[in-house]
Amino acid sequence: MDALKKNETWDLVPKPKDVQPVSCKWVYRIKRKRDGNIDRHKARLVARGFSQKYGEDYDETFSPVAKMTTVRTLLSLAASFGWKLWQLDVKNAFLYGELDKEIYMEQPLGYISQEHPDYVCKLKKALYGLKQAPRAWYGKLAQFLQFCGYSPSNSDPSLFFKKNGGVHVVVLLYVDDLIITGNDEAEIARLQEDMSIRFEMKMLGELNNFLGLEVERMKDGIFIGQHSYARRIVEKFGVHEGKTRTTPMDANIKLKRDEGSLLPDPRPYRSLVGSLLYLTITRPDISFAVGLVSRFMQSPRKPHLEAAKKILKYVKTTLGMGLMYKYNAKVSLYGFTDADFGGDLDGRKSTSGFVFLCGDTSVSWCSKKQATVSLSTTEAEYKASTLAAQECIWLRRLLEDLFEPINKPVAIYGDNQSAIKLANNPVFHARTKHIELEHHFIREKVLDGTIEALEVRSEDNVADIFTKSLPKEVSYREALNLEHKIAHLLRTTQDFLALLLTTIVHHRNNMRRQIEEEDEDEDEEEEVFSWIAAAIGSGPGIVLGLTIGYILFVYKPEWFRNKHRSRSTTTR
Repeated sequence: MDALKKNETWDLVPKPKDVQPVSCKWVYRIKRKRDGNIDRHKARLVARGFSQKYGEDYDETFSPVAKMTTVRTLLSLAASFGWKLWQLDVKNAFLYGELDKEIYMEQPLGYISQEHPDYVCKLKKALYGLKQAPRAWYGKLAQFLQFCGYSPSNSDPSLFFKKNGGVHVVVLLYVDDLIITGNDEAEIARLQEDMSIRFEMKMLGELNNFLGLEVERMKDGIFIGQHSYARRIVEKFGVHEGKTRTTPMDANIKLKRDEGSLLPDPRPYRSLVGSLLYLTITRPDISFAVGLVSRFMQSPRKPHLEAAKKILKYVKTTLGMGLMYKYNAKVSLYGFTDADFGGDLDGRKSTSGFVFLCGDTSVSWCSKKQATVSLSTTEAEYKASTLAAQECIWLRRLLEDLFEPINKPVAIYGDNQSAIKLANNPVFHARTKHIELEHHFIREKVLDGTIEALEVRSEDNVADIFTKSLPKEVSYREALNLEHKIAHLLRTTQDFLALLLTTIVHHRNNMRRQIEEEDEDEDEEEEVFSWIAAAIGSGPGIVLGLTIGYILFVYKPEWFRNKHRSRSTTTR
């Protein structure tokens, strides 16, 4: 309520005749930390916008938010260039929006004026719950950023960038959450200061959690995953026991619309599938499986639920899986496309799949049932390549806004020779003459040099994971740069220990030579690891023990030299 008063959100006025004020209510929410624990409790006054009338209380309502592909692409570039990522939050963002319609609202419960209980609130600023509130806020922020010299992207209007000489700074919006990154920290600091003057901001420091995506800088790159979210949905839907799974689905699974008994209540199934859909933001390995079970949302049956729970068991097995965007990776966009043939047993439609990588890590992918039946594998693959071409054009423009113009064709790899020939040449053939004009889009883009259609071996086509359930999908994880966070940490620890032991052995050999030169008694030898043990006693763990020993060994070599000599004297 203090924020509402501070922003002068409304004036109390007598209720005009023939006006039905919008009602309002308090909404309560628990905000959680990155680890899932409770951060704070929030209360927000919202208008019940469902009672607004189009043309009278509001006109346009659309407000853009950042696409997840844009978020992943931005993280990929930040890793490649070594940019820091900053996160900001605008407090009570919607209250800054300006209204272009007269809207009256009832007084909020608990704050009704004692002097004028029959008055209503004439809104001066947008309020949460109003249909036009998101659009009003976006317009306000976009106007401010443009005033500061930032241009909106034509590919994603939630993306703003400044390219001025050597300055390259990017701002990404998702309602009231912002990501800022770039190569000029002075410009970033200046923008943050300007924003804090204009809006009440919360500076959250370096990016670590964005819309439930956990972002972490690691040794090799920027890791994004949804470990906490995945754990919560596993707990919510009760998958606690049973065998672990190495794949989301059984190989070559076939599900039908009318097979099995109907579920008595379809809502838990829909909730489960919806939760899994959000998990695909960082988990391309489950995209096909989740897409398949999402085809039965209207009338789910027992086999569909069993398949969905198998996906959840796989998620439980791979909770820490996510995408790793490598540091200093080359900014190069390329993709893979594939299709099955008539895999949908109800309508005999095929499934298109594609994946695009930037910096050798997945930034965009899709698994989608085709709209029409294909009469051959060539036709199915050709349709899939057109879908990939559409995404490629958009990604190309996005990268040009974020980075620099792309002056060469973007390679799209497929494993069907006939489809590739059809894309590269205007071949007229009896088997393909019926294909709709829209699917020849890729041919046009190949001819104008925007796209390059190339062949890849079927076993190397990583888009295969988006068209069917495979016996094992581990082989594609490396190609997609999917990594398990725990496995990565363990591998990093192993690398550290290996380097530590190698360094210790190297220093041990050097010290032995020094001691042998100063002490002619060659009969007495002492292993360096026994010296370390003497130095640390019974350490709490091997990593800590070796680390302490290493520090003593490198920075206090005289301790070891004196230790050796004292023991030698005692022995004599």
